[in-house]
Amino acid sequence: MFVHVLADTSARRSDVEALLASTHDVTSELLDSVNKRRSECHALVVKVDLRDPETIVALRATLNSMANVPKRIFLLDHPTRLNISQAYALGATLILTGTTSQKRLLSVLSDDASRSGTSDDEPAAAQMGATAIASIFAAVTAGKPIDVWGTLQAGEKIMDHVAENGLSDWLVTVRRHHEGTYQHCLLVTGVTIDFGLSLGLARADLQRLSSAAMFHDIGKATIPLAVLDKPGRLDAQERAIIETHPVAGYDALKDENDISAEVLDAVRHHHEYLDGSGYPDALCDKSISDIVRILTISDIFSALIEDRRYKAPMSREDAYGVLCSMQGKLEKPLVASFREVALNR
Repeated sequence: MFVHVLADTSARRSDVEALLASTHDVTSELLDSVNKRRSECHALVVKVDLRDPETIVALRATLNSMANVPKRIFLLDHPTRLNISQAYALGATLILTGTTSQKRLLSVLSDDASRSGTSDDEPAAAQMGATAIASIFAAVTAGKPIDVWGTLQAGEKIMDHVAENGLSDWLVTVRRHHEGTYQHCLLVTGVTIDFGLSLGLARADLQRLSSAAMFHDIGKATIPLAVLDKPGRLDAQERAIIETHPVAGYDALKDENDISAEVLDAVRHHHEYLDGSGYPDALCDKSISDIVRILTISDIFSALIEDRRYKAPMSREDAYGVLCSMQGKLEKPLVASFREVALNR
């Protein structure tokens, strides 16, 4: 596999080159140089300090010319929430951090090489959606204005892609190119849109659904990464922290003129259940809107089938079985209608 390394210092470039040289065809460059071969590469490995604003500007200009590279892996020495959001906003498809990052990099590239006969192009809809989600997370983290319009446009793009290519294509794409919170948001958006399509909703209703899905977890930008990405069961205190994210998302969006009341309601209440056992407001039955009912089913299903480092994805059949077992919490006719989306579409 042809891998191109992009770094901001000679030391960082040499470290990554030495790691990959024995197993891959490697070229490299510093941010202030030009390498004409880079557009031919199958994977890009970026190792820079994203705390430096000038580095971010230079990196954005370079990456704009490499948008066709299917795998863009960032190695972060300082994995703060802002740096992670910034990396995804710059177009990262995978972020590796910590002491195991080098081992995981070799594993990821070897796996990609073994699948070299398959198409690995990332649809523009997935790339645009991930960038939009990362941008709003970065904005909330930094206390800066949210690009609402860009996020709505990305939702439209995903809507058209799912309508044309189907849900299964979307699930495969998102799982292969993204992970973590961004994978979840993209999965929820695709599943929610396909659910709306299967219900025969009008275009305006689909737009509201896609917007609600794109924004639904924005409050997680306020959750410490140690809690958000914890491998394993959360304790009571950690669970309480996680359960603050719907209100945090609502607060981040409530003053935005381009966010409708229906979308705001969905962001705040997508963890509410019909029996009143949900959070943050313990709503029940008729207090829960149709958009929220659809989004909640899609959100739970997506969480079950997503692929995380510490959790294998549940099959679509098993995930649907979990939805069916949640009697009294989810609207039974909607769960029945969701069967086609979960198993066949």
